[in-house]
Amino acid sequence: MASTYSIPPIYENEIDSVVKAGYYSSKSDVVRDALRLLFDTKANLKLSAAIEMFKSGKVTLGKAAEIADMNIISFKEILKDRGIEVEIVVDREEKLDKKASVLDD
Repeated sequence: MASTYSIPPIYENEIDSVVKAGYYSSKSDVVRDALRLLFDTKANLKLSAAIEMFKSGKVTLGKAAEIADMNIISFKEILKDRGIEVEIVVDREEKLDKKASVLDD
């Protein structure tokens, strides 16, 4: 999923320079590393991103908790504190069908 972003020329020059110096193999590698460091050092950003991805349905509750570096119970508490409802839908018939198919094998 390609995206285009604008950055100040000084950053573009710095990115080009570290690639030319051999620290990274591409500009994309520099940006990925910078973003990883950003989210690793600012837990509040990681948590906010996880909440927004969960709210928009882009990730499951479990995946959102993983992104936020939390267990599901703690993540659910934060959602509750922020007034975000967690609806768990369990299709019992589907689960029974899966179990039945395992038994048939």
